[in-house]
Amino acid sequence: MKLVVVSAGLSVPSSTRLLADRLAAATAERTSAEAQVVELRDLAVEIAHTFTNGFPGPDLAAAFDAVAAADGLIVVTPVFSASYSGLFKSFFDALSVTDENAVAGKPVLIGATGGTARHSLVLDHALRPLFAYLKAVVVPTGVYAASEDWGAEGLDGRIERAAGELAALTAGLPAAARPAGKPADDAFEVVPFEERLAALRPAG
Repeated sequence: MKLVVVSAGLSVPSSTRLLADRLAAATAERTSAEAQVVELRDLAVEIAHTFTNGFPGPDLAAAFDAVAAADGLIVVTPVFSASYSGLFKSFFDALSVTDENAVAGKPVLIGATGGTARHSLVLDHALRPLFAYLKAVVVPTGVYAASEDWGAEGLDGRIERAAGELAALTAGLPAAARPAGKPADDAFEVVPFEERLAALRPAG
């Protein structure tokens, strides 16, 4: 299985890249995934040129190919003006121009970093709608890390939960995440919705 991590961090070191790496490591623990990191900072010039000449440069084209071939994606952006960064959005805009179905049906784990917890709504108000528009399958748990979250309780649990959900989706399992170390062929009882409705009807 191939996992591609898209990080839009701009600084070195970057809290955005740190969150991306932790999400990738937690997902890899549950799968046989090989993770490839795409650093958008290194592709900024080629992304800009794509909008002016219509063709991605060689490094950007390789990144597009990696995303299109991935079994699952982890995408992490810093927050700017209460939304994803312009570089992050430009990458996926350029990707969709090149191949509008590049992430269609693909499991995606969304993450973001910012200076304050007040920006955590970026996950549901910006990132989730973006990937819904791109026809991706976004895992239920997004992970936002504010400055005060690093080293505090709660972040590790969110990372583990989101990684479990991504691992379950990439393995083709139902929506509930499989715990780490549990075999992929572990049985899940699937009850048809119609059968559940019939059980609620009054007798007689």
